[in-house]
Amino acid sequence: MNTIQTPGARQTILGQPNSLFVLFFTEMWERFSYYGMRALLVLYLISATTKGGWGWTREEATSLYGWYTMLVYLTPIIGGYIADRLLGTRRSVVLGGFIIAAGHIALFFDTKATFYVGLGLVILGTGLFKPNISAIVGQLYSKDNEGQRDGGYTLFYMGVNAGAFFGISLCGYIGEKIGWHYGFGLAAIFMILGALQFWFGQGIFGDIGGAPSKDAPMVDASEPLDDTPAHIVRDRLIAIGVFSFFTIFFWFAFEQAGGSMTIFAADYTDRALVGTSGLVFKIVNSLMTLIPVAILSWLLVKLSRSTEGKYALSNGLLVVALALIWGLSLWMLGREFQMEQSEIPATWFGVLNSFFLVILAPMFSKMWERHWNPSGPVKFGVGLVLLGLGFAALSYGASGIPAGAKTAQVSMIFLTLAYLLHTMGELCLSPVGLSYISKLAPARLLGLMFGVWFVNAAIANKIAGATGSYIDAISSTYSMSTFFLIFTIIPAAAGVLLMLLSPWMKKLMHGVH
Repeated sequence: MNTIQTPGARQTILGQPNSLFVLFFTEMWERFSYYGMRALLVLYLISATTKGGWGWTREEATSLYGWYTMLVYLTPIIGGYIADRLLGTRRSVVLGGFIIAAGHIALFFDTKATFYVGLGLVILGTGLFKPNISAIVGQLYSKDNEGQRDGGYTLFYMGVNAGAFFGISLCGYIGEKIGWHYGFGLAAIFMILGALQFWFGQGIFGDIGGAPSKDAPMVDASEPLDDTPAHIVRDRLIAIGVFSFFTIFFWFAFEQAGGSMTIFAADYTDRALVGTSGLVFKIVNSLMTLIPVAILSWLLVKLSRSTEGKYALSNGLLVVALALIWGLSLWMLGREFQMEQSEIPATWFGVLNSFFLVILAPMFSKMWERHWNPSGPVKFGVGLVLLGLGFAALSYGASGIPAGAKTAQVSMIFLTLAYLLHTMGELCLSPVGLSYISKLAPARLLGLMFGVWFVNAAIANKIAGATGSYIDAISSTYSMSTFFLIFTIIPAAAGVLLMLLSPWMKKLMHGVH
């Protein structure tokens, strides 16, 4: 049995509790499995049956994608409630992790029944996993180390994006180049390792995240929430509602990444590289892949040293997982270097969001801190406009594609520029929104307000799938350029409107900046 570590005995890594990095790696493997599978989903469904797919239309595939991602964002509300009332956050994360792993195992088997069962299990498991691992991160901090909270969440968010990067890169490559179900299977392997790693290392959290006490008093809804006057609380809740509502305009366009943008990458983008351009891509892709693996390996060494052998089995599973990442990465890169002509997988472009985010996040943090720190509504508005500009780049790049064309050879520069602008928009909106909810919401309503945020994200994901399903109808009747122009105009117009509402929103926030 592992020794339970009390909060006071915790070691630190990079100035953060070492227990944060158990969560960092657990979340990383979950996001690896989620984004790795998501990168393959639409391409697998629309691929011809002779190539191992289902031969669905683009409309059918993107519609299912919308339903799936909507439910993934709805179930965390239920999962948070179950943790608060019954299981506690730690047991919810463990149970959720194993349910997700079971879902990915089901996806590995090549039948329609197991495919739908797999999607359902991933949805249910994510509902338990997603809100509660983030809650444990927050529980690591108290008055003694409150100043480390923002840095802790930043590192945790980098774990999210590291998982997304390798999931899309490796599952996408293996799914496209070797076989769809091998990609799904790889996602299952890493989710199993992640769930086991958390299970054997959870003693490091001490009493944090345990089951709720049956003797704990129920919250009396009639009691005042805090010392804040009721009218100020009401106004701030309205402000949260406005912020959450405008996220629909962002995510419905941003989430085209897993649908229409993936289709555009697969069928309308020139992904073939020869000669010098091919060699340059191979070198850049190698550096993009191997440097992050080296950093993760260094963090694992730090974690192993700080736990002094108390969680050898948990850390050993991490060694196995990272050894697999090293082996698969070197195999993938070596395989590409042996080919005279290289074709970039369509799923590869999805890694650009994670890559750009890790590079740009520190720069945006410094910008808000030192140079330009506008109000929340202005940041949100800028994020929406940047998102629209990303689709404007795609619309311009697609302007030469004839109406109704099923294939084209558009330069990959336009797709790369779109992902860069989308990532900049995300940095202006997503972390800013979470921060404002935590500052505006009364403590006893914090969970509910985050629930409102997730509900709007769920709505946006459903709309994303529904609108993405019109890619063929709109591009045939009008053009592919017109299709992407829709995602230019709507977010940009919403962003301008929100910036115009900034004076009113400032009044609602009553001094919160």
